[in-house]
Parts: sequence; structure tokens; C-alpha cells
Amino acid sequence: MFDAVAPAPLTLSNATIVTPEGLIEATLRVESGRIAGFASDRGEGVDLSGHVLIPGIVDLHTDHVEAHVHPRNTVQWAFLPALMAHDGVVISGGTTTVFDSLSVGASMKRPERREILGPLVEAIEHGVSNGLFRAEHLLHMRCEISDPATIDLVDATIGKGLARLVSVMDHTPGDRQSPDMERWFHHMIHEMEIDEAEGRLRMQELLDRSARVGAEVRAHVVAATHAHALPLMSHDDRTLDHVDQAQAEGVTISEFPTTLDAARKARDYGQAIVAGAPNYLRGGSQSGNVAVRTLLEQRLVDVLASDYIPRSPLDAAFAIAADPALPHKLHEAVALVTDRPAQLTGLGDRGRIEEGLRADLAAVRVVHGQPQVSAVWREGVRVF
Repeated sequence: MFDAVAPAPLTLSNATIVTPEGLIEATLRVESGRIAGFASDRGEGVDLSGHVLIPGIVDLHTDHVEAHVHPRNTVQWAFLPALMAHDGVVISGGTTTVFDSLSVGASMKRPERREILGPLVEAIEHGVSNGLFRAEHLLHMRCEISDPATIDLVDATIGKGLARLVSVMDHTPGDRQSPDMERWFHHMIHEMEIDEAEGRLRMQELLDRSARVGAEVRAHVVAATHAHALPLMSHDDRTLDHVDQAQAEGVTISEFPTTLDAARKARDYGQAIVAGAPNYLRGGSQSGNVAVRTLLEQRLVDVLASDYIPRSPLDAAFAIAADPALPHKLHEAVALVTDRPAQLTGLGDRGRIEEGLRADLAAVRVVHGQPQVSAVWREGVRVF
């Protein structure tokens, strides 16, 4: 699907181009997969009249891989075809760089995550090396600290070339994302299709295990991340103590802080803040946590990630720019899903429409307020 050979020169004419400084009406020239410059004349090539041209989206967190690997609770699909299906959905939403967010370890749900991590990473590597994906796929290691198996899984995975981002997370109920244990419990047994008695036993096992190994596993994840010089995120910080701990550990990114106080403290420390685009689009958190709109109003969002809806960064960027209650212009909203995530993860060669950078681009037309992706280019190669 993706040919690494240098593509032919490309001219994209008559678009409204989203640059770091704002919108311009221009023709864009692409040579050898890089942005070669702008022209004011009408130009030849691909006519993008009526379209907005944005940088390819960089998505730091998508759980969507699992929706294809486990299309039903009792079904596990072949990894490579599942990944290719996931890739097709990702690219259709304008995402040209995706961090596949794989669970490293398990809490109470899906214990098979321990066994499938290695083969799933190998399938991603195979797809990348054989040009089977349209988007560029990198690895976000979501490390579950309540699982003692996480230590060995981290050591087996973190040195791989695709591993570019690590988060520490704890899905033990009663804290962080799920302070209401009973709400969490009833949601979990419904999702896992088990009865209450079995659920109580499993929840207590999780609580005991987390108390026993959580600190050791978290320390190991933090040390391994720093040893490999990767960006480190703390997931679902709720209290000021959570943020203080993350800062002491060298965390640079607060991912999905669950309260306004935690987000403010993270900003005070200079941590970048990643929020979920679905939270904004649906008008609030599905878990009762802080609304992303509230964080946006106070400029407490640096990056929007798709979380569980692959095209949500695209929809959110255009909706935020059209929202009169928010201070973001279109180029600022687009930067939340392109430039800022690229910068945070050391991908300075993309995320902006700027001379010399990769020609990762998406042509978008807006129909009655709804953005629709018409075409996507990755390094100057049309992939959608």
C-alpha cells in the first residue's frame, strides 16, 4: 500500500491551506515527498478548490486496534488483517501517523493481552516492513502497573524500533479514572459478561495485586523508559499528589487528567496535556471526569488524541474552530492534532505545512459543518 520510493513531483492547487500562522489561499508544490514551497498562481495538478488542506494528523493514543483484534468478546481475529482494517479506518480520518496504543499487561479485563502483545507487535513490524499500511504506525506502550507480568513485557518490547511513547497507567478501581468503585464494578461485570459473585472475587484479586506490586512495577516502567530516552506519560492523574509523583518521576506529558485541579498542576509543572477528542465531541466524559471543553476554555489542552474513535481528532479540530465559546482559530485547533503531538514525540519532520517538512497532508471539505476527507498523502504519495 505504501511505496517508499521517492514519488513524482506533486502540485496541489487552489486550496485553503492551514499553516502554523493561519490560513492562506495558495498552490502547494511537493517534491521528493517534501513540501517544496507555495505559489500564488492558480497552477496545474490536483485541483483542491473548496477544500481545506491540513497536515496529516498525528494520533498519540488509539485503542482502536483492539476493536479489530477482538471484534466480539469471544472472537480473536488474525492480527495482520485486523491491523490492516484498523489502518484503513485511521487513514480515512486524515491520520498519517498513528501510535498504536497496546496494553502492556492487564488489569481485570482481557488477560490475553499478556500473550498477544509480542505477536501483535511482530504483526505491526511485518506490516510496516512490507509496506502494507497507508499510515505510519508507531507503538505507544500503555503499561498497566497493577500486573506483575508488565515488567517482563516491558523489557521484551521497549527496545523495539517502533516503540516511541510510554505511559504508566493503573486501572485499579477506587482511584484515578474510576474513583466510584461500585459504578466501575457494575460496568465491568456487564462488559465481561460475568455474574456479581465472580466479579467481586476478581475485583478483590485486582485490588490485592495492585497493592502488592503496583509501586515496583511503576518504578520499573519509569526506569526503563528513561533508559531508552522515550517520552513518558502519566495516565489519568486525578489528585495533586498524582501529578507531584509524576513530576518527580520525570513525566513530561499528562495524559487524560481526570480533574481540573490535576490539569492545572500539570500545566504549572510545564507538563504537556493530552486530552481525548471524543470527550469534547460528546459533551463530556463517559466516566464522569472533567470535560475537555472545560480544559479547552482555560487553554489546558496541548494535544487531542482519538482514544477510541479514530476520526475524532479531525472532527474535534473543525468543531473547536467553529465553536464561538472557545478561543481557538482553525490553525490553532488543527495544531492540537498535528503539530503539537509531532513535537512532543520528537517527530519534527511533520505536523506542519511548511517548506522542507514531510508532505503528510489531508484535503478536507466541510459539508454542512461536517468535515469529510477527500484525499490523503503520506510523504507525497496518495494513500487515500
